[in-house]
Amino acid sequence: MSQQRVLVVDDEANTRRVLEIMLQKMGLATRVASNGQEALALAQRESFDLILTDLRMPGMDGLALLDALRAQKIETPVILLTAYGTVESAVHAMKSGAYDYILRPFDVEAVERTITRALTTERTRRENLFLREEIEKGWGEFVGRSAAMQQVYDLIHQVAPSNTNVLITGETGTGKELAARAIHRASPRKKALFVPINCAAIPDDILESELFGHTRGSFTGASHDRVGKFEMAHGGTIFLDEITEMPLPMQAKLLRVLQEREIERLGSNRRVPVDIRVVVATNRNPQQAVHDGTLREDLFYRINVFTVEMPPVRARIEDIPLLVQHFLAHHGTKLGYEHLHISEQALQSLQRYAWPGNVRELENVLERAAVLSRGQLIDTMHLPQELVAPVAPVASPARPSVAERSALPESLSLTQAIEQLERAFIVRALTQTDGNKAKAARVLDLSERTLWYKVKKYGIA
Repeated sequence: MSQQRVLVVDDEANTRRVLEIMLQKMGLATRVASNGQEALALAQRESFDLILTDLRMPGMDGLALLDALRAQKIETPVILLTAYGTVESAVHAMKSGAYDYILRPFDVEAVERTITRALTTERTRRENLFLREEIEKGWGEFVGRSAAMQQVYDLIHQVAPSNTNVLITGETGTGKELAARAIHRASPRKKALFVPINCAAIPDDILESELFGHTRGSFTGASHDRVGKFEMAHGGTIFLDEITEMPLPMQAKLLRVLQEREIERLGSNRRVPVDIRVVVATNRNPQQAVHDGTLREDLFYRINVFTVEMPPVRARIEDIPLLVQHFLAHHGTKLGYEHLHISEQALQSLQRYAWPGNVRELENVLERAAVLSRGQLIDTMHLPQELVAPVAPVASPARPSVAERSALPESLSLTQAIEQLERAFIVRALTQTDGNKAKAARVLDLSERTLWYKVKKYGIA
Protein backbone atom coordinates (compact mmCIF):
# COMPACT_ATOMS: atom_id res chain seq x y z
CA MET A 1 0.00 0.00 0.00
CA SER A 2 1.35 3.47 -0.88
CA GLN A 3 2.25 5.95 1.84
CA GLN A 4 -0.96 7.75 2.67
CA ARG A 5 -1.05 11.46 3.50
CA VAL A 6 -2.71 13.09 6.51
CA LEU A 7 -3.28 16.81 7.10
CA VAL A 8 -3.14 17.84 10.79
CA VAL A 9 -4.95 21.07 11.71
CA ASP A 10 -4.63 22.58 15.18
CA ASP A 11 -3.92 26.07 16.53
CA GLU A 12 -1.68 24.66 19.29
CA ALA A 13 1.89 23.91 18.13
CA ASN A 14 2.46 21.23 20.81
CA THR A 15 -0.66 19.31 19.80
CA ARG A 16 0.30 19.50 16.14
CA ARG A 17 3.73 18.08 16.94
CA VAL A 18 2.36 15.23 19.07
CA LEU A 19 -0.06 14.22 16.35
CA GLU A 20 2.61 14.55 13.68
CA ILE A 21 4.96 12.22 15.56
CA MET A 22 2.16 9.70 16.15
CA LEU A 23 1.23 9.66 12.48
CA GLN A 24 4.82 9.32 11.31
CA LYS A 25 5.25 6.32 13.62
CA MET A 26 2.24 4.83 11.83
CA GLY A 27 4.12 5.17 8.55
CA LEU A 28 2.01 8.07 7.28
CA ALA A 29 3.17 11.23 5.49
CA THR A 30 1.96 14.39 7.22
CA ARG A 31 1.37 18.08 6.55
CA VAL A 32 0.36 20.55 9.26
CA ALA A 33 -1.74 23.72 9.35
CA SER A 34 -2.29 26.10 12.26
CA ASN A 35 -5.81 27.20 11.29
CA GLY A 36 -8.78 26.36 9.09
CA GLN A 37 -7.97 28.85 6.32
CA GLU A 38 -4.45 27.47 5.92
CA ALA A 39 -5.79 23.90 5.91
CA LEU A 40 -8.40 24.72 3.25
CA ALA A 41 -5.75 26.27 1.00
CA LEU A 42 -3.56 23.15 1.39
CA ALA A 43 -6.47 20.81 0.65
CA GLN A 44 -7.26 22.76 -2.52
CA ARG A 45 -3.68 22.44 -3.77
CA GLU A 46 -2.76 18.95 -2.63
CA SER A 47 -4.38 15.57 -2.22
CA PHE A 48 -4.81 14.04 1.25
CA ASP A 49 -6.23 10.72 2.38
CA LEU A 50 -7.38 12.06 5.77
CA ILE A 51 -7.75 15.39 7.59
CA LEU A 52 -7.38 15.43 11.38
CA THR A 53 -8.58 18.77 12.77
CA ASP A 54 -9.31 20.49 16.05
CA LEU A 55 -12.93 21.56 16.50
CA ARG A 56 -12.36 24.84 18.37
CA MET A 57 -9.97 27.19 16.54
CA PRO A 58 -9.94 30.99 16.06
CA GLY A 59 -11.46 32.13 12.78
CA MET A 60 -12.48 29.10 10.74
CA ASP A 61 -13.14 26.27 13.22
CA GLY A 62 -13.24 22.55 12.46
CA LEU A 63 -16.92 22.43 11.46
CA ALA A 64 -16.52 25.48 9.20
CA LEU A 65 -13.51 23.83 7.61
CA LEU A 66 -15.53 20.66 7.03
CA ASP A 67 -18.37 22.63 5.43
CA ALA A 68 -15.89 24.54 3.20
CA LEU A 69 -14.24 21.31 2.08
CA ARG A 70 -17.54 19.74 1.07
CA ALA A 71 -18.58 22.95 -0.70
CA GLN A 72 -15.37 22.64 -2.74
CA LYS A 73 -16.26 19.00 -3.60
CA ILE A 74 -13.28 17.74 -1.58
CA GLU A 75 -14.45 14.38 -0.21
CA THR A 76 -11.43 13.63 2.00
CA PRO A 77 -12.59 12.05 5.30
CA VAL A 78 -12.36 14.37 8.32
CA ILE A 79 -11.86 13.40 11.98
CA LEU A 80 -12.59 16.13 14.55
CA LEU A 81 -10.71 16.44 17.86
CA THR A 82 -11.99 18.56 20.73
CA ALA A 83 -11.81 19.01 24.46
CA TYR A 84 -15.26 20.56 24.41
CA GLY A 85 -17.23 17.56 23.32
CA THR A 86 -20.98 17.77 23.56
CA VAL A 87 -23.75 15.70 22.09
CA GLU A 88 -24.87 18.67 19.99
CA SER A 89 -21.47 19.30 18.41
CA ALA A 90 -21.01 15.57 17.80
CA VAL A 91 -24.35 15.32 16.00
CA HIS A 92 -23.58 18.45 13.99
CA ALA A 93 -20.18 17.07 13.00
CA MET A 94 -21.57 13.73 11.82
CA LYS A 95 -24.44 15.38 9.93
CA SER A 96 -21.95 17.64 8.20
CA GLY A 97 -20.08 14.60 6.93
CA ALA A 98 -17.32 14.05 9.51
CA TYR A 99 -15.94 10.52 9.53
CA ASP A 100 -15.60 10.43 13.31
CA TYR A 101 -15.48 12.60 16.44
CA ILE A 102 -12.87 12.09 19.20
CA LEU A 103 -12.91 13.71 22.66
CA ARG A 104 -9.85 14.98 24.49
CA PRO A 105 -7.98 13.81 26.42
CA PHE A 106 -7.75 10.94 23.94
CA ASP A 107 -6.20 7.53 24.12
CA VAL A 108 -3.41 7.24 21.55
CA GLU A 109 -4.20 3.63 20.65
CA ALA A 110 -7.87 4.48 20.18
CA VAL A 111 -6.96 7.40 17.93
CA GLU A 112 -4.63 5.17 15.89
CA ARG A 113 -7.41 2.62 15.41
CA THR A 114 -9.80 5.35 14.27
CA ILE A 115 -7.24 6.77 11.82
CA THR A 116 -6.45 3.32 10.41
CA ARG A 117 -10.16 2.60 9.95
CA ALA A 118 -10.72 5.96 8.23
CA LEU A 119 -7.80 5.45 5.83
CA THR A 120 -8.97 1.94 4.98
CA THR A 121 -12.49 3.22 4.34
CA GLU A 122 -11.19 6.00 2.06
CA ARG A 123 -9.02 3.64 0.03
CA THR A 124 -11.95 1.24 -0.32
CA ARG A 125 -14.19 4.10 -1.45
CA ARG A 126 -11.76 5.09 -4.18
CA GLU A 127 -11.32 1.50 -5.30
CA ASN A 128 -15.07 0.90 -5.39
CA LEU A 129 -15.58 3.94 -7.60
CA PHE A 130 -13.08 2.48 -10.03
CA LEU A 131 -14.39 -1.07 -9.78
CA ARG A 132 -17.96 0.01 -10.52
CA GLU A 133 -16.75 1.31 -13.86
CA GLU A 134 -14.85 -1.91 -14.50
CA ILE A 135 -17.76 -4.18 -13.61
CA GLU A 136 -19.91 -2.41 -16.17
CA LYS A 137 -17.38 -3.40 -18.85
CA GLY A 138 -17.56 -7.09 -17.91
CA TRP A 139 -14.68 -9.27 -16.88
CA GLY A 140 -14.97 -12.35 -19.09
CA GLU A 141 -12.90 -15.52 -19.10
CA PHE A 142 -10.77 -17.37 -21.61
CA VAL A 143 -12.52 -20.05 -23.65
CA GLY A 144 -10.53 -22.61 -25.63
CA ARG A 145 -8.63 -25.91 -25.46
CA SER A 146 -6.61 -25.67 -28.67
CA ALA A 147 -2.84 -26.13 -28.71
CA ALA A 148 -2.46 -22.43 -29.49
CA MET A 149 -4.40 -21.46 -26.36
CA GLN A 150 -2.62 -24.05 -24.21
CA GLN A 151 0.61 -22.31 -25.10
CA VAL A 152 -0.88 -18.98 -23.96
CA TYR A 153 -1.99 -20.52 -20.66
CA ASP A 154 1.50 -21.94 -20.08
CA LEU A 155 3.13 -18.55 -20.71
CA ILE A 156 0.71 -16.81 -18.34
CA HIS A 157 1.40 -19.33 -15.59
CA GLN A 158 5.15 -18.88 -16.06
CA VAL A 159 5.19 -15.08 -15.91
CA ALA A 160 2.34 -14.33 -13.48
CA PRO A 161 4.20 -14.95 -10.17
CA SER A 162 6.96 -12.47 -11.06
CA ASN A 163 7.00 -8.67 -11.32
CA THR A 164 8.34 -8.81 -14.87
CA ASN A 165 6.97 -6.35 -17.43
CA VAL A 166 4.89 -8.16 -20.06
CA LEU A 167 4.24 -7.31 -23.71
CA ILE A 168 1.11 -8.88 -25.20
CA THR A 169 0.82 -8.89 -28.98
CA GLY A 170 -1.93 -10.05 -31.28
CA GLU A 171 -4.54 -8.89 -33.75
CA THR A 172 -7.52 -6.81 -32.72
CA GLY A 173 -10.13 -8.85 -30.89
CA THR A 174 -7.89 -11.74 -29.84
CA GLY A 175 -8.26 -11.14 -26.09
CA LYS A 176 -5.13 -9.22 -25.12
CA GLU A 177 -6.85 -7.56 -22.16
CA LEU A 178 -8.17 -10.94 -20.99
CA ALA A 179 -4.58 -12.19 -20.99
CA ALA A 180 -3.47 -9.18 -18.96
CA ARG A 181 -6.25 -9.76 -16.44
CA ALA A 182 -5.34 -13.44 -16.21
CA ILE A 183 -1.71 -12.51 -15.45
CA HIS A 184 -2.92 -10.16 -12.71
CA ARG A 185 -5.31 -12.71 -11.18
CA ALA A 186 -2.57 -15.36 -11.05
CA SER A 187 -0.03 -12.98 -9.49
CA PRO A 188 0.71 -12.02 -5.85
CA ARG A 189 -0.86 -8.63 -6.70
CA LYS A 190 -4.32 -10.07 -7.29
CA LYS A 191 -5.82 -8.43 -4.17
CA ALA A 192 -4.93 -4.97 -5.49
CA LEU A 193 -6.42 -3.27 -8.53
CA PHE A 194 -6.03 -4.14 -12.20
CA VAL A 195 -6.21 -0.79 -13.99
CA PRO A 196 -6.58 -0.82 -17.81
CA ILE A 197 -6.20 2.21 -20.05
CA ASN A 198 -6.53 2.35 -23.84
CA CYS A 199 -3.86 4.71 -25.12
CA ALA A 200 -5.60 5.05 -28.50
CA ALA A 201 -8.97 6.05 -27.03
CA ILE A 202 -7.83 9.07 -25.01
CA PRO A 203 -7.01 12.41 -26.66
CA ASP A 204 -3.38 13.43 -26.42
CA ASP A 205 -4.11 16.56 -24.38
CA ILE A 206 -5.68 14.65 -21.48
CA LEU A 207 -3.67 11.41 -21.60
CA GLU A 208 -1.03 12.70 -19.16
CA SER A 209 -3.72 13.63 -16.63
CA GLU A 210 -5.36 10.21 -17.02
CA LEU A 211 -2.08 8.40 -16.45
CA PHE A 212 -0.44 10.53 -13.76
CA GLY A 213 -3.28 12.62 -12.31
CA HIS A 214 -3.33 16.38 -11.81
CA THR A 215 -3.59 19.02 -9.12
CA ARG A 216 -6.32 21.60 -8.73
CA GLY A 217 -5.79 24.54 -11.10
CA SER A 218 -3.09 22.81 -13.17
CA PHE A 219 -5.12 23.52 -16.32
CA THR A 220 -8.45 25.04 -17.32
CA GLY A 221 -11.23 22.90 -15.88
CA ALA A 222 -9.06 21.22 -13.22
CA SER A 223 -11.37 22.12 -10.34
CA HIS A 224 -9.99 19.49 -7.95
CA ASP A 225 -7.09 17.09 -7.49
CA ARG A 226 -7.34 13.87 -9.44
CA VAL A 227 -5.60 10.55 -8.81
CA GLY A 228 -4.12 9.12 -12.01
CA LYS A 229 -4.23 5.52 -13.17
CA PHE A 230 -0.67 4.84 -12.03
CA GLU A 231 -1.43 5.90 -8.46
CA MET A 232 -4.70 3.97 -8.56
CA ALA A 233 -2.79 0.84 -9.61
CA HIS A 234 -0.29 1.09 -6.73
CA GLY A 235 0.31 -2.41 -5.42
CA GLY A 236 -1.46 -3.91 -8.43
CA THR A 237 -1.19 -4.00 -12.21
CA ILE A 238 -1.57 -1.31 -14.86
CA PHE A 239 -2.45 -2.41 -18.40
CA LEU A 240 -1.55 -0.02 -21.23
CA ASP A 241 -3.40 -1.14 -24.35
CA GLU A 242 -2.34 0.01 -27.82
CA ILE A 243 0.98 1.32 -26.54
CA THR A 244 2.13 2.19 -30.08
CA GLU A 245 -0.66 4.81 -30.25
CA MET A 246 0.79 6.74 -27.30
CA PRO A 247 2.38 10.06 -28.41
CA LEU A 248 6.20 9.98 -28.38
CA PRO A 249 6.56 12.72 -25.71
CA MET A 250 4.30 10.71 -23.42
CA GLN A 251 6.34 7.57 -24.16
CA ALA A 252 9.40 9.41 -22.84
CA LYS A 253 7.58 10.21 -19.59
CA LEU A 254 6.37 6.61 -19.33
CA LEU A 255 9.93 5.37 -19.76
CA ARG A 256 11.04 7.52 -16.86
CA VAL A 257 8.24 6.18 -14.67
CA LEU A 258 9.26 2.61 -15.50
CA GLN A 259 12.86 3.41 -14.60
CA GLU A 260 12.29 5.50 -11.46
CA ARG A 261 9.04 3.90 -10.22
CA GLU A 262 7.63 7.26 -9.24
CA ILE A 263 5.25 9.75 -10.86
CA GLU A 264 4.52 13.46 -10.71
CA ARG A 265 0.99 14.76 -11.03
CA LEU A 266 0.37 17.35 -13.70
CA GLY A 267 0.88 20.75 -12.06
CA SER A 268 2.91 19.36 -9.15
CA ASN A 269 6.62 18.76 -8.56
CA ARG A 270 6.03 16.31 -5.71
CA ARG A 271 7.20 12.81 -6.61
CA VAL A 272 4.91 9.96 -5.63
CA PRO A 273 6.43 6.45 -5.48
CA VAL A 274 4.40 3.73 -7.20
CA ASP A 275 4.73 -0.04 -6.84
CA ILE A 276 3.15 -1.47 -9.97
CA ARG A 277 3.34 -4.32 -12.44
CA VAL A 278 3.23 -3.03 -16.03
CA VAL A 279 1.58 -5.01 -18.82
CA VAL A 280 1.32 -3.46 -22.29
CA ALA A 281 -0.32 -4.59 -25.51
CA THR A 282 -0.37 -3.74 -29.19
CA ASN A 283 -2.07 -5.10 -32.30
CA ARG A 284 0.93 -4.02 -34.36
CA ASN A 285 4.34 -5.59 -34.81
CA PRO A 286 6.28 -3.67 -32.13
CA GLN A 287 9.59 -3.95 -33.98
CA GLN A 288 7.93 -2.54 -37.09
CA ALA A 289 6.49 0.26 -34.92
CA VAL A 290 10.05 1.06 -33.77
CA HIS A 291 11.14 1.09 -37.40
CA ASP A 292 8.21 3.37 -38.32
CA GLY A 293 8.99 5.76 -35.49
CA THR A 294 5.74 5.30 -33.55
CA LEU A 295 7.39 3.41 -30.66
CA ARG A 296 10.55 4.54 -28.90
CA GLU A 297 13.29 1.93 -29.17
CA ASP A 298 14.39 2.38 -25.54
CA LEU A 299 10.78 1.98 -24.36
CA PHE A 300 10.41 -1.16 -26.49
CA TYR A 301 13.41 -2.77 -24.80
CA ARG A 302 12.04 -1.77 -21.39
CA ILE A 303 8.62 -3.38 -21.96
CA ASN A 304 9.73 -6.33 -24.09
CA VAL A 305 10.96 -8.45 -21.20
CA PHE A 306 8.41 -11.26 -21.59
CA THR A 307 6.11 -11.60 -24.61
CA VAL A 308 2.76 -13.34 -24.89
CA GLU A 309 1.34 -13.60 -28.41
CA MET A 310 -2.43 -14.08 -28.67
CA PRO A 311 -3.43 -16.36 -31.56
CA PRO A 312 -6.08 -15.26 -34.09
CA VAL A 313 -9.28 -17.29 -34.36
CA ARG A 314 -8.17 -18.76 -37.70
CA ALA A 315 -5.29 -20.40 -35.80
CA ARG A 316 -7.67 -22.03 -33.31
CA ILE A 317 -10.63 -23.17 -35.41
CA GLU A 318 -11.20 -26.13 -33.08
CA ASP A 319 -12.15 -23.66 -30.34
CA ILE A 320 -15.04 -22.13 -32.32
CA PRO A 321 -17.71 -24.60 -31.06
CA LEU A 322 -16.71 -23.81 -27.45
CA LEU A 323 -16.74 -20.07 -28.14
CA VAL A 324 -20.14 -20.34 -29.80
CA GLN A 325 -21.56 -22.25 -26.84
CA HIS A 326 -20.13 -19.70 -24.41
CA PHE A 327 -21.47 -16.64 -26.25
CA LEU A 328 -24.90 -18.13 -26.91
CA ALA A 329 -25.30 -18.93 -23.22
CA HIS A 330 -24.21 -15.39 -22.30
CA HIS A 331 -26.41 -13.55 -24.79
CA GLY A 332 -29.31 -15.95 -24.32
CA THR A 333 -29.40 -15.02 -20.64
CA LYS A 334 -29.08 -11.32 -21.45
CA LEU A 335 -31.91 -11.46 -24.02
CA GLY A 336 -34.17 -13.63 -21.89
CA TYR A 337 -33.89 -16.76 -24.04
CA GLU A 338 -33.52 -19.82 -21.83
CA HIS A 339 -31.87 -22.07 -24.44
CA LEU A 340 -30.13 -20.97 -27.63
CA HIS A 341 -28.87 -23.53 -30.14
CA ILE A 342 -27.19 -23.37 -33.52
CA SER A 343 -27.60 -25.64 -36.53
CA GLU A 344 -24.73 -27.75 -37.78
CA GLN A 345 -24.73 -25.94 -41.11
CA ALA A 346 -24.49 -22.54 -39.41
CA LEU A 347 -21.67 -23.80 -37.16
CA GLN A 348 -19.76 -25.04 -40.21
CA SER A 349 -20.15 -21.61 -41.80
CA LEU A 350 -18.64 -20.03 -38.70
CA GLN A 351 -15.72 -22.47 -38.84
CA ARG A 352 -15.02 -21.72 -42.51
CA TYR A 353 -14.86 -17.94 -42.06
CA ALA A 354 -11.50 -16.17 -41.63
CA TRP A 355 -12.63 -13.87 -38.75
CA PRO A 356 -10.53 -10.73 -39.33
CA GLY A 357 -12.10 -9.27 -36.18
CA ASN A 358 -11.36 -12.47 -34.25
CA VAL A 359 -13.24 -13.35 -31.04
CA ARG A 360 -14.83 -9.90 -30.77
CA GLU A 361 -16.31 -10.21 -34.28
CA LEU A 362 -17.54 -13.73 -33.54
CA GLU A 363 -19.33 -12.55 -30.42
CA ASN A 364 -21.00 -9.69 -32.31
CA VAL A 365 -22.18 -12.04 -35.06
CA LEU A 366 -23.67 -14.44 -32.51
CA GLU A 367 -25.41 -11.66 -30.57
CA ARG A 368 -26.98 -10.42 -33.81
CA ALA A 369 -28.01 -13.97 -34.72
CA ALA A 370 -29.58 -14.49 -31.30
CA VAL A 371 -31.68 -11.36 -31.74
CA LEU A 372 -32.78 -12.34 -35.27
CA SER A 373 -33.64 -15.91 -34.25
CA ARG A 374 -35.90 -14.67 -31.41
CA GLY A 375 -34.74 -17.50 -29.21
CA GLN A 376 -35.27 -20.22 -31.84
CA LEU A 377 -32.64 -22.37 -33.56
CA ILE A 378 -29.93 -20.20 -35.13
CA ASP A 379 -29.46 -21.13 -38.79
CA THR A 380 -27.53 -19.74 -41.74
CA MET A 381 -30.36 -17.29 -42.48
CA HIS A 382 -29.47 -15.50 -39.26
CA LEU A 383 -25.80 -15.04 -40.19
CA PRO A 384 -24.26 -12.26 -42.32
CA GLN A 385 -24.23 -13.14 -46.02
CA GLU A 386 -20.44 -13.13 -46.32
CA LEU A 387 -20.27 -16.02 -43.82
CA VAL A 388 -22.54 -18.37 -45.78
CA ALA A 389 -21.63 -17.56 -49.40
CA PRO A 390 -20.71 -20.72 -51.37
CA VAL A 391 -17.43 -19.14 -52.50
CA ALA A 392 -14.38 -18.76 -50.26
CA PRO A 393 -15.26 -16.41 -47.39
CA VAL A 394 -14.19 -12.80 -47.55
CA ALA A 395 -11.86 -11.91 -44.71
CA SER A 396 -12.81 -8.23 -44.58
CA PRO A 397 -15.19 -5.80 -46.31
CA ALA A 398 -12.09 -3.78 -47.21
CA ARG A 399 -10.18 -6.72 -48.72
CA PRO A 400 -8.55 -5.94 -52.11
CA SER A 401 -9.74 -7.78 -55.19
CA VAL A 402 -7.98 -10.82 -56.66
CA ALA A 403 -6.65 -8.60 -59.44
CA GLU A 404 -5.20 -6.18 -56.91
CA ARG A 405 -3.54 -8.97 -54.95
CA SER A 406 -2.15 -10.73 -58.01
CA ALA A 407 -0.70 -7.43 -59.25
CA LEU A 408 1.91 -7.48 -56.49
CA PRO A 409 5.38 -8.14 -58.02
CA GLU A 410 6.90 -11.48 -57.07
CA SER A 411 10.26 -9.81 -56.40
CA LEU A 412 8.98 -7.85 -53.39
CA SER A 413 10.32 -8.64 -49.94
CA LEU A 414 7.77 -9.76 -47.35
CA THR A 415 7.81 -6.30 -45.70
CA GLN A 416 7.28 -4.54 -49.03
CA ALA A 417 4.49 -6.95 -49.99
CA ILE A 418 2.72 -6.36 -46.67
CA GLU A 419 3.03 -2.60 -47.07
CA GLN A 420 1.54 -2.69 -50.59
CA LEU A 421 -1.30 -4.89 -49.42
CA GLU A 422 -1.88 -2.58 -46.43
CA ARG A 423 -1.93 0.42 -48.77
CA ALA A 424 -4.50 -1.34 -50.97
CA PHE A 425 -6.71 -1.98 -47.92
CA ILE A 426 -6.56 1.69 -46.93
CA VAL A 427 -7.29 2.95 -50.46
CA ARG A 428 -10.29 0.61 -50.70
CA ALA A 429 -11.65 1.74 -47.31
CA LEU A 430 -11.23 5.42 -48.18
CA THR A 431 -12.96 4.86 -51.51
CA GLN A 432 -15.88 3.08 -49.84
CA THR A 433 -16.30 5.90 -47.32
CA ASP A 434 -15.88 8.76 -49.82
CA GLY A 435 -12.64 9.81 -48.16
CA ASN A 436 -14.11 10.03 -44.65
CA LYS A 437 -11.11 9.04 -42.51
CA ALA A 438 -13.15 8.51 -39.34
CA LYS A 439 -15.41 5.99 -41.10
CA ALA A 440 -12.48 4.39 -42.92
CA ALA A 441 -10.66 3.94 -39.60
CA ARG A 442 -13.70 2.08 -38.21
CA VAL A 443 -13.87 -0.13 -41.31
CA LEU A 444 -10.18 -0.99 -40.93
CA ASP A 445 -10.46 -1.32 -37.14
CA LEU A 446 -7.72 1.29 -36.64
CA SER A 447 -7.52 4.44 -34.59
CA GLU A 448 -7.82 7.66 -36.59
CA ARG A 449 -4.32 8.60 -35.49
CA THR A 450 -2.89 5.39 -36.96
CA LEU A 451 -4.84 5.85 -40.20
CA TRP A 452 -3.57 9.43 -40.59
CA TYR A 453 -0.03 8.19 -40.06
CA LYS A 454 -0.36 5.44 -42.67
CA VAL A 455 -2.03 7.73 -45.21
CA LYS A 456 0.95 10.07 -44.90
CA LYS A 457 3.44 7.17 -44.92
CA TYR A 458 2.09 5.68 -48.14
CA GLY A 459 1.48 9.04 -49.83
CA ILE A 460 -2.24 8.40 -50.32
CA ALA A 461 -4.02 11.44 -51.71
